[in-house]
Amino acid sequence: MNTSQSNLASPRGIVNMEDKPDHLLVLVHGILARTELFTLYFYNLVLQIWILMTHKKRIASSCNTYTKTFTGIDGAGKRLADEVMQVVKKTESLKKISFLAHSLGGLFARYAVAVLYTPNLPFLLGVPFLEKLAAPLAPIFTGRTGSQLFLTDGKPNKPPLLLRMASDCEDGKFISALGAFRCRVLYANVSYDHMVGWRTSSVRREKELPKPPRRSLDGYKHVVDVEYCPPVLSESAHFPPEAAKAKEAAQNEPSIQNTVEYHEIMEEEMTHGLQRLGWMKVDVSFHSAFWPFFAHNNIHVKNEWFHNAGAEWLLMLQTP
Repeated sequence: MNTSQSNLASPRGIVNMEDKPDHLLVLVHGILARTELFTLYFYNLVLQIWILMTHKKRIASSCNTYTKTFTGIDGAGKRLADEVMQVVKKTESLKKISFLAHSLGGLFARYAVAVLYTPNLPFLLGVPFLEKLAAPLAPIFTGRTGSQLFLTDGKPNKPPLLLRMASDCEDGKFISALGAFRCRVLYANVSYDHMVGWRTSSVRREKELPKPPRRSLDGYKHVVDVEYCPPVLSESAHFPPEAAKAKEAAQNEPSIQNTVEYHEIMEEEMTHGLQRLGWMKVDVSFHSAFWPFFAHNNIHVKNEWFHNAGAEWLLMLQTP
């Protein structure tokens, strides 16, 4: 193991390869993961591309590992924000920051940037942000995180955390914080993702999903489409009275009918809120890969041997 690999695998997950880096890349993993899962292979790929793209050599990872991901999206987001601030305070040369988040880590990153955001001031008191945010997921989990993912957290008459995160509210300026990024990119699996559907990961309604192209883009075997979706001018996401009634039913009598009805209302409102911002959407398909059913992990090369089909699409990171 060379010096850079040793640093990558350190407990803090931070690489310091030059004295005065000016761009910080924060890589955020998902549920029940640890920093080393990224550092073994994915970090090295991203690092090589990052150096070519920016000529800077500073990378930092998240601080939420293993069961800490069960303690709530808000708690994990605050820890991530604290870690970013610690790095920034120790590295005065930083001028830009980017986030690249996988799966549940996308929600952690969204919460963190709202914590770091101060209205009428640049991010981190002068550090402009560039975001590359991967899409969040909602599999079956336990604990505080599980109730937040299934939108059943809090009292029946109060909007769930994920809905609040699709607007500016007392908890944080979530949309304004995302809007401060120069670029927002969603990487979504078209199929074979057992954790999160194409519609959810790409922040689209069912009727907005394009017909999956049969051909990949030139130079990218598993990238089938890239689309910029401009912001949709509308009012902020809200929690209508029928949603409160549906939430109470989902909490007290959690049947399929009650849950579906409530989730349909919430999904529409969250999509409505997030589409107030412009997004670059990259649709990825691993249908031709040797292990297509590993799409959720292929997209971030969780394992060098089983999930290496995702390595080539990382070249997309060269395009801001």
